[in-house]
Amino acid sequence: MVSQIMQNASMCDLKEAGLDGYYSMHDHGLFYTDPEGYKWTADYVDGLNDPITDLTANISAEQKAKQTYEYLMDLACGDESLLAPLRFLREREVVHYQRFGEALETVKDYYNQKKYFC
Repeated sequence: MVSQIMQNASMCDLKEAGLDGYYSMHDHGLFYTDPEGYKWTADYVDGLNDPITDLTANISAEQKAKQTYEYLMDLACGDESLLAPLRFLREREVVHYQRFGEALETVKDYYNQKKYFC
């Protein structure tokens, strides 16, 4: 999608958008950074070995991803070739959110069971 959006961008468009440095390093290709230019690293992925904490973090991440897709859909300006895959990706985040929520309830139920030791 990013390549598709950038495909017809002129050098003037890129300079005006502040992407001339990006172009000089990556042409119109993908380079994984956030909007401030910070590179993606595995530092964003963590686990605390506590299922409730980890599932809660996953639920939050899915909600944030869904919201990001909605922002991107706003930026797509009605271009159906961009909106269709963004809708799919957004709905996938909704399903992930629901499944993580179900898993969280299962884990909570397990922890709330009375334990018997022989």
